[in-house]
Amino acid sequence: MKVLLASPNFHQARGNTVTVQRISDSLKKLGIETEIINMKDDSKPLSLPHADIVHGFHAYRFGKFIEKLDIKPETYVVSMTGTDLNVDLFDEMKRADVIRTLTKAKAIHVFAEEAKQILGNEISGIQAKTTVIPQGTVAFPETAHAFKKEPGTFLFVLPAGIRKVKNIPFAIDQLKRIYKNHKNIRLWLVGPIIEEDEGRMVKELAVKHKEWVQYLGQVPHDSMGEVYKLADAVLNTSHSEGQPAVILEAMGYSLPVLASNNLGNRNIITHENTGLIYTNPVEFLDYAEKLVNNNEMRIKIGRAAKFYVECNHSSEYEAKALQKIYKSILEKSGTIPSSSCEK
Repeated sequence: MKVLLASPNFHQARGNTVTVQRISDSLKKLGIETEIINMKDDSKPLSLPHADIVHGFHAYRFGKFIEKLDIKPETYVVSMTGTDLNVDLFDEMKRADVIRTLTKAKAIHVFAEEAKQILGNEISGIQAKTTVIPQGTVAFPETAHAFKKEPGTFLFVLPAGIRKVKNIPFAIDQLKRIYKNHKNIRLWLVGPIIEEDEGRMVKELAVKHKEWVQYLGQVPHDSMGEVYKLADAVLNTSHSEGQPAVILEAMGYSLPVLASNNLGNRNIITHENTGLIYTNPVEFLDYAEKLVNNNEMRIKIGRAAKFYVECNHSSEYEAKALQKIYKSILEKSGTIPSSSCEK
């Protein structure tokens, strides 16, 4: 079996890129041939490489991508990854494209039960072909220690591609209030600039607050383990998320995560157990200050977070669940005999 994985902007270190690469690597361990195709916004493909299944990530972007093809795939699966579910589905300019892409899909993959319920409420008749598969996680290799943390400082890390939906200026604006009384706090921003205007604003803010804010730029994913080792807490201030891999990665390093109250974050974090969820600036400040001052709470949450990830986010389970979907589709189409199914 060969599966073609179509990822939006695979050339950039984004959440979708991490997800697609992890799935590709895990599928290969099951003996499935994979090929990743980069769906760039400005690309104009004529045809796709041969594959038994095409698996597109992000319903809106995948739908617009296959519109450009001379020969469109008849058999495809779609993974809803975040903004396609939480934003595009409710955008009057994009909604029809999202619904059309999902309606024609042979199967739909979402990360959480709540996402499946939203789809079922918005689009009739697709719940039966929608499957919930939580994101898996990866183990990071040991790499050279390229990052340095100042002794005696408390380090917040915010890993995200710089675009408006990630709400990065909010983190700087709020933490500067804590910095007034806690001169030891530091904030590292990690991720590529995706939207130029937002990138310019974030860079200007980092320079303005250079005493405690540093923009590291795009860090190779294999090196993120070294960043997590130095961090004391991880932030996610995004307006919208699918199921952010960076949060799962941080939790795997026993780090407490302070995250905004959105669908994707809520599906991972249990408030005050495996992390902290804020709904407004007052709560953000309160929880951030508690993280700085309460070492016992940080350790307790970090341990619970690591345990949760180990129990619920296996990349092996993720790959086997997708394999089952692929085989079921191919059996129904008569491409492979049912006897080749996993027992």
